[in-house]
Amino acid sequence: MIQRLAAAATLVLAALWLVTGSGPAQSLAVPEFRDLFNAKDLTGWVNVNTDPDTWSVRDGILVCKGQPIGVMRSEKQYENFILHIEWMHMEEGGNSGVFVWSGAVPGEKNRLPDGVEVQMLELGWVKLHTKDGQAPPEAYVSGELFGVGGVKTVPENPRGDRSKSVEMRCKPRGEWNTYDVVAVDGVIKLSINGKFVNGISQSTQRKGYLCLESEGAEIHFRNIKIMELPPGVTTPDQVAPLLD
Repeated sequence: MIQRLAAAATLVLAALWLVTGSGPAQSLAVPEFRDLFNAKDLTGWVNVNTDPDTWSVRDGILVCKGQPIGVMRSEKQYENFILHIEWMHMEEGGNSGVFVWSGAVPGEKNRLPDGVEVQMLELGWVKLHTKDGQAPPEAYVSGELFGVGGVKTVPENPRGDRSKSVEMRCKPRGEWNTYDVVAVDGVIKLSINGKFVNGISQSTQRKGYLCLESEGAEIHFRNIKIMELPPGVTTPDQVAPLLD
């Protein structure tokens, strides 16, 4: 999947070269993936509102123990990019996610920031949240996309304000899942385990931090990589405030 996305990005820049006449002299660099997690320590990440031991590195894996609820964020903001991230829940019904284009400022009530959330739920979540014999929709557990904290989006496959995947592709606890998130000019397309199945558009926030979520259960991450793409026409009100 990473190789296919890199090839797609190369084609986009080649098209730009043909349209603008920009060549090597203008240093139109071909985007490349770079690591956001070095598999050694938490370099490049900032703890926002979790405990010092919420996040750790074990045998090259980024481990989140799930307590307390909160996030850690990337050091820098991103606008247009391709994010590759692999994750594995360790507990039945585990809850987590990655926030895209986030301001990384925790909410007063739920301790979570704004942005567009790319949901990461363990498949047992639906069973554990059955109430009065009524189970929540299965769409919850396969990469839903939705704006949070005042950020608005237009769902591609609506379930209320959320966008649900058109195909159930997530794997249960103890198995690795792969997300490839393509985020360009307020549009997000999500590939789950090798297939694009969800998307949103017209996000009201289009540049911000990436936040990894701690939400009650242990989850592991690996192979977190990003390819930054050329910027778009983003207005100041579509950019999250910079943090120190």
